[in-house]
Amino acid sequence: MSKGQHTRQAIIEQAAQIFNVRGYSGASIEDLLRATNLTKGGIYNHFESKESLALAAYDYAVSLYDARFRGLIAGKRNTRDRLQAFIELFRSVVDNPVMEGGCPLLNTAVEADDTNPALRARAQHTCNAWQQFIVRTITRGMELGDVRPRTDAEAVASVMIASVEGAMMLTRLFTDNSHMYRATEHLSVYIESFLQEKTI
Repeated sequence: MSKGQHTRQAIIEQAAQIFNVRGYSGASIEDLLRATNLTKGGIYNHFESKESLALAAYDYAVSLYDARFRGLIAGKRNTRDRLQAFIELFRSVVDNPVMEGGCPLLNTAVEADDTNPALRARAQHTCNAWQQFIVRTITRGMELGDVRPRTDAEAVASVMIASVEGAMMLTRLFTDNSHMYRATEHLSVYIESFLQEKTI
């Protein structure tokens, strides 16, 4: 990695923390300058605008979640374990956060809903990827006989994502991890409800 690339990456990592805590609108250029120890020109030498930096910072924040998830799902082959790995990701980040400020998808989706189409599109892309993982897992599970026939994979994905993100919001709002513990315990029972019983 060249010196310029190293500086750019350092800016992204510092900015990701600031944007995730303060939000895109709440994070000022002065906040970014203090965090990076750079001048305004130093930052804009690598990013053409605050928005382009915010997009790169969002991608970096999501990559931390992806890395955590890859570790949790490694070696998991059956439907139950793969879906449990997804909900364990969210339980793990309230116990051991990957970064300050909570879930970058939730934070970005709420803030950028009507104010920043580019960030909104990034959040939609992340959510779509999570939905596709769950749908693929359920569909494959039906093919393997692990999941009850005619299970609505799209509905399962909606329920799972809404549950963990809602629990994340409550956890942050009340500074109380029990909201996430309850949600993930409920989802564990929910997962069992559409798994096929195996006969010997």
